[in-house]
Amino acid sequence: MSNKLSGILTIVAALIGVITFYFFIRIVMVGDDILETDAAMQASVVSPFISFANIVLIATLAITVVFSLVNLIKHPDVLKRSLIGVGVMAVILVIAYSVAGDGAVTDGVGKILPDGEAGTISKWVSTLINYSFILGAIGLAFAAMDFIKGLVK
Repeated sequence: MSNKLSGILTIVAALIGVITFYFFIRIVMVGDDILETDAAMQASVVSPFISFANIVLIATLAITVVFSLVNLIKHPDVLKRSLIGVGVMAVILVIAYSVAGDGAVTDGVGKILPDGEAGTISKWVSTLINYSFILGAIGLAFAAMDFIKGLVK
């Protein structure tokens, strides 16, 4: 990265930090008690901060996606490895979906919880829980392998 671009990014990051600090000071100066009781004050103090945070989030997301796509287009070998990785993740998701249950969500005594009926939502929640467990197990296995390799060396 060029020094000029690095300097510009540093200035932008500092500007975002200063603006955020300004909003923080405004919120602290008003105080919790007033913000909890006065809706108009809450809207005038907290809403601009939330809007600014949303703008920064959207800008960060857009910049990340654009630069990632540009990098993938410039380097086809990285694109191929990325597509293989996405394919592996899709296979793991299919496995998690196939072992997921779609039964109703019940409490400790077997009573169906509100909005816990059996169906596709329950199936997808179970799928994503299984997916997280599978990915966590894979991550732990690789961490353990790395640890063992470090001990052997």
